[in-house]
Amino acid sequence: MLNVRKSFGGKEVLKGVSLSVKRGCVMAITGPSGSGKSTLLRCINRLTELDEGDILVDGISIRDYNPVQLRRKVGMVFQFPVMLEGSVRDNIAYGLRLLGREEGVERLAREVGVEDLLDNDATRLSGGEQQRVAIARALALKPKTMLFDEPTASLDNENVIKIESLVMKLVKSKGLTVLWVTHDFEQAKRLGHRIAVMRNGRVAMVEHLR
Repeated sequence: MLNVRKSFGGKEVLKGVSLSVKRGCVMAITGPSGSGKSTLLRCINRLTELDEGDILVDGISIRDYNPVQLRRKVGMVFQFPVMLEGSVRDNIAYGLRLLGREEGVERLAREVGVEDLLDNDATRLSGGEQQRVAIARALALKPKTMLFDEPTASLDNENVIKIESLVMKLVKSKGLTVLWVTHDFEQAKRLGHRIAVMRNGRVAMVEHLR
């Protein structure tokens, strides 16, 4: 991404952000509340449109992708995942149906560790279980890049560890590129191959860890 700018109501939230993320690596983006972290993620898959600058995915500007096509390449998981009414199976199958497929629910459930919950009401799962289902639903579209916006901020320590371990396993097994937003600098150090620290809408520092 190069010189990315975004304003809301006359207030500039992103002030010329430039970053590069190596394929198959985890870029942890951290910084205080209001520094532009979540807005940056939303710009990447066009949930929020850029004002200026550009972001390339596989060497192509995001503006040249149909938004639906882009979101198949770039999946996103939020802090509070939305569960569709129905079972865990129904939620995972939703992603597959977008590709015109039906098979693969059981495999995806095993990948994220919810294979024993397939017939459970998805809206009644714990926070950690819902995050796993959201990850499986995103993976159904076979993205090359995953965006995580504070996915463990509302979880207890046990589930934080489980979600972190799952994501790192997926990075290794699938070669996923991950951008992970967190307010927790220690978590950023645990997960990130690189850490970008944002302050006041700018990248203040990039640290290479691995």
